This record gives sequence, C-alpha cells and structure tokens, in this order.
Amino acid sequence: MHELSVVIKRPLTTERSIILKAQNKYVFRVAPWANKIQIKKAVEHFFGAKVKDVNTMVQHGKKRRRRYVVGQKPDWKKAIVTLKEGEKIELFENI
Repeated sequence: MHELSVVIKRPLTTERSIILKAQNKYVFRVAPWANKIQIKKAVEHFFGAKVKDVNTMVQHGKKRRRRYVVGQKPDWKKAIVTLKEGEKIELFENI
C-alpha cells in the first residue's frame, strides 16, 4: 500500500475549481494509481475535514508537436472531493 503523502500531488486552481468551492467541492491532482478510498483518507488526514464523496477522472494528455515529431503529454488523474456540511479546507482563501 502506498503512503498517504504521495496520493495528493497538488490542488488545482482553475476557474471551474473556484466555482465548485461554493458547492463545498475541492479539486486535486492525484496520483494515477490512487483510488477513491486512498484519496478520501489522504484528504481527511492532511486537511482534517470530513469527506462526503470523491469523484475521479483521468485527463488524457494533450498531443504536442515539435516540427516533425509528434508526442503526447502524460495522462493524469483529477479528483473532485465533496466535503460534509460545515467542513472547510483553507486552500483558496486568497482568491
């Protein structure tokens, strides 16, 4: 089993994630092998907030081209974490 410290890579601060914050949902970039149970445990451990639900999705890497060589950025996993009523994470307070 992997350690909880490597499950969550970083929070995502996009226009959509700021809108979701009003619905008590927070968006994180997570390890590609992480499942919903590991993500829930990591959020509860590091942020001290009770998690209601976790939704995950795999974002496919964009194709990139440099002259004649076509490549692709790696796929990555995104998690949208819904917290229970009254819970809050102090991530995006300066935005």
